[in-house]
Amino acid sequence: MEQYKKDFIEFMIDCQVLKFGDFVTKSGRKTPFFVNTGFYRTGSQLRKLGEYYAQAIKETFGLDFDVLFGPAYKGIPLSVTATIALSEKYDADIRYCSNRKEVKDHGDKGILLGSPIADGDKVVIIEDVTTAGTSIEETLPIIRAQGDVNVLGLVVSVDRMERGQGEKSALCEISEKYGLKTTAIVTMKEVIEHLYNRPYKGKVIIDDTLKAAIDAYYEQYGAK
Repeated sequence: MEQYKKDFIEFMIDCQVLKFGDFVTKSGRKTPFFVNTGFYRTGSQLRKLGEYYAQAIKETFGLDFDVLFGPAYKGIPLSVTATIALSEKYDADIRYCSNRKEVKDHGDKGILLGSPIADGDKVVIIEDVTTAGTSIEETLPIIRAQGDVNVLGLVVSVDRMERGQGEKSALCEISEKYGLKTTAIVTMKEVIEHLYNRPYKGKVIIDDTLKAAIDAYYEQYGAK
């Protein structure tokens, strides 16, 4: 596993974004782990988050694209911090763009926030965690309504690796349904591999008991 992935896993723990225990997802599934990206709250945290996204974007999509699109609301700061990181780390001047939930009819009019999207633009979509794929169904029509654009794919922070609408993972379903390349900074498989029975800051985060609970969860909800 690449070092930046290991660093990102530990970064999520430090920011209390990645937690283990007893939780219930939006879809009603009882889960032993939870990823809440709302806990990235400071400037330094967002700066580092953007750098991790930038590295994952570069490795999967390269730097030959024009716009990084972050769906409202959580995608807005993600698109901003990742484009800043792409500029600082790789000297790539990528434009950021997001959508508004409601169309603005005065001043800076329209549904878009940030850069316009034009014919011929290559677009990468950035999100936090995708489990069901419903956001993409809303986002793609907005992007494609702007012109003859090429949507290259989607990057998220964590792939939970559980079933979407069918037996495959949400990211796999999105890739197959829309013809998009998808990637994550880390997968839950990589999280488990890095943390299982390994101490971090003097504490074993995933011990045998928690590992058994995670295995049981994936036995029920894991992607095939």
